[in-house]
Formats: sequence, C-alpha cells, structure tokens
Amino acid sequence: MKKFLLSAAFLAIALTPVIAADTVELPVASTHDWSGLYLGAHVGGGGSKVDWTYPNGLTADHNGSGVLGGVQVGYNIQSGNVVYGIEADISAANIDGGTSCPNPDFSCESNVKMLGSLRGRVGFAMDKLLIYGTGGLGYGTIDISTTSDVVVLGTSGTTRTKAGWTLGAGLEYALDDHWSLKGEYKYFDFGKAKYTIDDVDAKIKIHTGVIGLNYKF
Repeated sequence: MKKFLLSAAFLAIALTPVIAADTVELPVASTHDWSGLYLGAHVGGGGSKVDWTYPNGLTADHNGSGVLGGVQVGYNIQSGNVVYGIEADISAANIDGGTSCPNPDFSCESNVKMLGSLRGRVGFAMDKLLIYGTGGLGYGTIDISTTSDVVVLGTSGTTRTKAGWTLGAGLEYALDDHWSLKGEYKYFDFGKAKYTIDDVDAKIKIHTGVIGLNYKF
C-alpha cells in the first residue's frame, strides 16, 4: 500500500507540468492592429482653477467650467500588446469663471478660449481595447479680465497664449479596422504668469474630459 501511494505521488508530480500547460492560458498578441496614422474629432467639458493675486497680496481666486471641442491627429506603432505613438490636438473652448474683486465694484473673471497639446502615448492593447497614458506639451489661450456693472467702467482684460505641460489617460475601443471610439482625461498646468490687467499674477490649472471618434488610415 505504501509503495502504491509513493508511486501515485511521483506520477502526480510528473504530470503536473503537462496539466498546467493545458489549463493555463498565456497572454497573446492583440489581434487588432493599432498601427498607423489616424485623424479624429472630440467634444467634452473642462474645469479651471485660477489663483489670482494682486501686487498688494489680495486675491480673487476662483474656479471655472465649460465646454470644448476640436480635432486630433496621431500615429501609432504596435509591438505585441504594447502600442506607442504621438498625438497632437487642438480645441476651441469656453471654460469661464469669476468672483468678486477686492474692489467690490468689479468682478474678476477668466475664460479659457483654446486648448491644445503635443503628446506621447503609451498603451496596452487587449485586442480591440486600448488602455493608454499620455503626456507632453500643453498650451492654451486664456483671457483674464475685470468687469463692472457701471457702464463707464465696462470691461478690461488681457489675453495671453501660454505653454505648459499636460498628463492624462484614456481608453480607446476599435469598432472595426478603421473606426474607434475613445474617452480621455487630461490635466493641464500653465504655471504662473503676469497679466497687465491690474498687474495681477494668475496661476492656471485645467482638467478636461472628452469623448472622441478616430479614423485610422
């Protein structure tokens, strides 16, 4: 009996690699080809955080929100399940907000009118689903202004195009060999800049979320 048990144990140990090979499925390369040039469009929304500081230290910090929409173009290279490439996008935007200025006769306001980026992308493909991270150069056109209900005072502002950086992540799903849908989040940081209106310093950060449609050539 003891010899039988020992023989059975040795047989089980010998067969374990064979059984494991039959039951464990190893990752395989994605069957959908993500490589190539693509062009698309997107629409979504965003929120801004503006730290507004006067030379005397008084502040008019505020948040904003609004919509954006635009186009993107990029190129992917796929190696196994890894997809990497580069993408550029540009959006018309209307992300605005404001608060009361230290002088109560005025309202301190901001409006992000345009956003764009040039980024690298690295992702992992699971057949038709691509999960990716992205980051690089961000830029935007921002208007900083003060307004008053007093007609004589009216509105006065400064518009600047600022460069900064952006980071984000997204999901993209291939509908067929050419068309794909994506959802993407990006964070923009434009640092601090001087605006001639009231000689203020404004530090601007923006969060965006979009859905988009791409066509791969």
